[in-house]
Amino acid sequence: MENVGLQFWSIKDAAEQDLLQLIRKVAEMGYTGAQFAGFGNYSAEEVKETMAEAGIKAAGAHVQLELLENQLDETLKYHETIGNDLLIVPYLQENRRTTVDDYKRTAELLNGIGQKVRAAGFSLGYHNHDFEFERFDSKTGFDILYENTDANYLKMELDCFWASYAGHDPIAVIEKYADRCVSLHIKDMKIVDAQPISTELGTGTLPLATYMKKGNEVGVKWFIVEQEHFTKDPLESAAENVKAIRNIGKR
Repeated sequence: MENVGLQFWSIKDAAEQDLLQLIRKVAEMGYTGAQFAGFGNYSAEEVKETMAEAGIKAAGAHVQLELLENQLDETLKYHETIGNDLLIVPYLQENRRTTVDDYKRTAELLNGIGQKVRAAGFSLGYHNHDFEFERFDSKTGFDILYENTDANYLKMELDCFWASYAGHDPIAVIEKYADRCVSLHIKDMKIVDAQPISTELGTGTLPLATYMKKGNEVGVKWFIVEQEHFTKDPLESAAENVKAIRNIGKR
């Protein structure tokens, strides 16, 4: 598998300390993609040069919606320089998702940004948590977002953990939005003190191989490792996860 990336939020403390050194370290672990969650004060040229030296590609980046609203041109220029063509909105503030009308207004905003992004040669995606699967009568917030946006303007990065956490089958979501699914967040789940938490890949209960197989069927571009809970150094977990995801992908 050549399309395996790491979401740098998983190792955010190390990223904040020295992003450039971390890019090199992640490449040495065996990841072929880096999915960024910010760049600190590093210039696009510094990031680009380090990625080229390390032999790793941009596997998308999480970009706050407010930045896309207010600094779109500068943001696109930065990402063009580092070779990243996938901008992913990672989260919605509560005022953008409390009611059906909130979701419809957010969808309109995302559609407009996505149209501009596509015209510039990029793709806009959205990354879910669990709250998008809250129901408003017969529809979830997730469905409202995607039913009120153009498939050309808003793609999907499905976080399989959060979809499952919310009681939804990731396979059904992928199939429903097959033409929009460009990236999957792959993380495992275990129960600790009656609470589902993320864990190292292959040590939990989620059918990750099934998710990845379906992802390949619909043409997913990147399989992204993410982990949010740790009992060891997150860098150690990241190194274990890249080995695990490659083995899981062979099944």
